[in-house]
Amino acid sequence: MSTTSPQRSVGRQLLIAVYAVFAVAAGARSAVQIATEFSQAPVAYLLSAFAAVVYLIATAALRWEGRRAFRIALTAILIEAVGVVGVGLLTVLDDGLFPDATVWSEFGAGYGYVPLLLPFIGLWWLWRRERPAPESATG
Repeated sequence: MSTTSPQRSVGRQLLIAVYAVFAVAAGARSAVQIATEFSQAPVAYLLSAFAAVVYLIATAALRWEGRRAFRIALTAILIEAVGVVGVGLLTVLDDGLFPDATVWSEFGAGYGYVPLLLPFIGLWWLWRRERPAPESATG
């Protein structure tokens, strides 16, 4: 029997849904750009593809239960936070750094700043969530 309250379940499902949408959006956009315009801004397009993979890993890990899933989600979301803050800062300081925008450019301005808010909401949710019990060595 689950001890998760209905409100937490709704919050978790919403968080998973937003991560899934960003995985698809960033992945589809970068796939098209890599396939059609790669020579124009290879670093930007590969960075968006990397962001899509991070979003996908976070989506999957947030759906799972247990300590391993918790650690994977935490790692993915921390990478996302560092990425959006780092890339955001670099693109604000030097707007010519990337010939085309990435998902994380200007702190996710092209996506309504959701990429900037999402990792911090994800970290907050993980922090508030009950820590999973240690997994047994046999299981």
